[in-house]
Amino acid sequence: TAAVDLSCVWHNLEYMVCTWRPGQNASSDTNYTLSYWFDGLKNHEKCNNCSVDQGIFRCVFNLSFPKVTNTYPPISILIRDDSEEIRPVCASKNPTTLVKPATPRRVTLSKTNDEIYVEWSESDTFPENCLYYEVKYHNGDLDSAQIIKVIFHYLVENNYTSIPGVDPNSKYVFKVRAKPKPECYSSKLYSDWSEEKSIGEKMDSTFYFVLIVTVPIIVAISMTILLVYLKRLKILILPPIPDPREILKRMFGEQNEDSQVSKKL
Repeated sequence: TAAVDLSCVWHNLEYMVCTWRPGQNASSDTNYTLSYWFDGLKNHEKCNNCSVDQGIFRCVFNLSFPKVTNTYPPISILIRDDSEEIRPVCASKNPTTLVKPATPRRVTLSKTNDEIYVEWSESDTFPENCLYYEVKYHNGDLDSAQIIKVIFHYLVENNYTSIPGVDPNSKYVFKVRAKPKPECYSSKLYSDWSEEKSIGEKMDSTFYFVLIVTVPIIVAISMTILLVYLKRLKILILPPIPDPREILKRMFGEQNEDSQVSKKL
């Protein structure tokens, strides 16, 4: 009858979400409740924001400590029902293993020549330099999901980075996520990916096809016009020299005609 599969996540050092399933022998009307306590609280606190969906119980409660640090006291969680037939469950959790950062917000992109700059907002609930970020991007010209899946991962310690050597005629899509640094927290949880942002324009394949077909035609027409123009220009600058034999032939031909006319007269 005891609750099973208890799992808790501490979101952005602000609130904790715990989920569990009912015990195998628990009745369908079992009303589990969650209480928690840690060193510093005078009394146990009850989680009042509980719900159940498709047999999965979920409870959300604010969890913050007086001082932001990378060391926190263990938190004790008790799940029970008012009925004595339901066996209670008590678990102790190390909060640093449950940390999940918030999704990076305000991702902005800018491009200079062949370099793209990516910048995003940092979480203000974490100690300084306790998160690193992962930037994932792909070239929009690649339409295969298998190729897009993991094109590039870039690890940085600040809230910005640059990607050099990009194709100026391509579209690029970016998204960012955060993860706690192991020297600050023992958690292995990533934040969710940020909303995708894109920069650049993808060149239409039809444009390339038209370009490939049109350029040779334009070059051929231009060469023909140029050759005709050069030929006419050559004639104007260097007119053809008359053949002396043709001149003599015409002269003697005219004299013979005159002689024949004189004889007839």
